[in-house]
Amino acid sequence: MNVSAETITQIVIATVIVVIVVFVLVILFRSIRIVSQATAGVVERLGRYHKTLQPGLNLLVPFVDRVHRMVDMREQVVSFPPQPVITEDNLVVSIDTVVYFQVTDARAATYEIANYLGAVEQLATTTLRNVVGGLNLEEALTSRDNINGQLRIVLDEATGKWGIRVNRVELKAIDPPHSIQDSMEKQMRAERDRRALILTAEGTKQSAILTAEGARQAAILSAEGDAKAAVLRAQGEAEAIMTVFRAIHEGDPDPKLLAYQYLQTLPKLADNPSNKLWIIPSELTEALKGLSRAFIPPSGDGAPPATPPPRPPAQSGPSL
Repeated sequence: MNVSAETITQIVIATVIVVIVVFVLVILFRSIRIVSQATAGVVERLGRYHKTLQPGLNLLVPFVDRVHRMVDMREQVVSFPPQPVITEDNLVVSIDTVVYFQVTDARAATYEIANYLGAVEQLATTTLRNVVGGLNLEEALTSRDNINGQLRIVLDEATGKWGIRVNRVELKAIDPPHSIQDSMEKQMRAERDRRALILTAEGTKQSAILTAEGARQAAILSAEGDAKAAVLRAQGEAEAIMTVFRAIHEGDPDPKLLAYQYLQTLPKLADNPSNKLWIIPSELTEALKGLSRAFIPPSGDGAPPATPPPRPPAQSGPSL
């Protein structure tokens, strides 16, 4: 089959056009680079650092410039595995560390250190051993903020030339040996029991003090009440005696009335279950005489009835 020269020429022209189009597309593809937000690209020109690509659309020289590395500029959180650390009192504790850092210079993070993540890990481990090695176990357990601050300062100073800023360092866990943990638990339990006993004793003491104070106040109030009652009772009895005294003097009673009142008072003297012996007063005879005169009518000549001879005083004897 014979192909004309014109057809061959057309094929060659079409091939050249396709090659040119592909070449142009490749050039355009290599000339335009879009960088995402919070990302930086390190550009090398002929094997040497040229510039750092910023987020957005960037233009490069094809076949001369190339993107060597894309660096994440966001803050990163790295948790390092537990590291055995010897304290000042020769106890081995296991410490987990968390480091918060951020790349601030993509060029320095690319060319000043080969592996900045591994360098931060090793630096954190050595710094942690230096800081905790100067503390005993109790200080290491209770001084986390101090240890975190020292680690952050040392790491930030060391990583500054690498284009890295260490924002924060945290000790996630400090695990002492199991034997030490058992001893600490026993010590804490004994301390809690001691505090409970002290609080109980203080409560009992305060309760006793308050009870005694309440009893004293009650006794004072009771004594004051009894004293006031006695005063009021004495005043009432005095007023009653004065009233009776005035009534007797105002009424001017005769001996007969007085004898009758005397006889009414006598039974009250024996009105007591504990009385075993009753002494009859000698004035009883005179009272009976006065009372009898009140009930015996006078004789016809108006003379009073003959008075019987006086009887001897009554002798004491048992009551009937």
